[in-house]
Amino acid sequence: MDTSRGGNAVSSGTAQATNRERRSWSKEFVGRITTVAPVMGDSTLISFVAPEGLVASARAGQFVEILCRSDESFDPLLRRPYSIYAADAAKGELTILVRPYGRGSRWLCGQPPGASLDVLGPLGNTFDIAAKSRNLLMVAGGVGAAPLAMLTNAAIRGGLSVTYLMGAMTADGLLPSQLLPGQVEYVVATDDGSQGHRGFVTDLVPDYLLWADQVFACGPEAMFRSLRSVVLANRFGKHPPVQVSVERAMACGVGACLGCVVQTRSGMKASCVDGPVFDMDQVVW
Repeated sequence: MDTSRGGNAVSSGTAQATNRERRSWSKEFVGRITTVAPVMGDSTLISFVAPEGLVASARAGQFVEILCRSDESFDPLLRRPYSIYAADAAKGELTILVRPYGRGSRWLCGQPPGASLDVLGPLGNTFDIAAKSRNLLMVAGGVGAAPLAMLTNAAIRGGLSVTYLMGAMTADGLLPSQLLPGQVEYVVATDDGSQGHRGFVTDLVPDYLLWADQVFACGPEAMFRSLRSVVLANRFGKHPPVQVSVERAMACGVGACLGCVVQTRSGMKASCVDGPVFDMDQVVW
């Protein structure tokens, strides 16, 4: 009986993964690069053409998977995930923010306008703004600025108030203020003190927790650990709630490889399908 149940569980899991892969096929497309713009020191904003329906459906927190190699090569073999920075339905374009961490991202940053990309997406879940929320606090680190920039634009269009906190090692690594709506309060922190607060971006968070209805964060895991400590020490009960977009190596994007699992209070979750956005209180750090 135990063996039979185990066999059924494996078959069920395989079937679910296959169904997810089939659904993803309709989101695979070739996107032609339209613009390449340097930003945040060594990073690049890359815009590319995407099917109209996919652009219109894209939401803050979602990501795309890109095959970062030429047609003549098989290295890197697997796709690389990138958060969506912007979705322009009028132009039929998606924009991503890429920092050249590894060989795949370095290849992508080197592609010129007119080059074609093998893209899968948008994938994953989204940030969720509660109906009663009016004041939103963003906490960004590095390329974690991308999904929060998209969320900020959506919030401002909805008439909400946004404070955007961003941290970087130096001033060159910060998102330029002109890339955010003028209505946003933009406060920065740098490790070396070259701009804004000298120290971590999470040092700034306590000043806004009484004001914020919700907190949204994206950045490296070390930032999340610091954010969790600061929030738990300064908030009242579970207010304000915090949503985090985790950074994981999401190789397949459809929950099949399980290389991006996150430990939560309700078990292990694949960040590419159950995330990448999670309630901070549910993640086991």
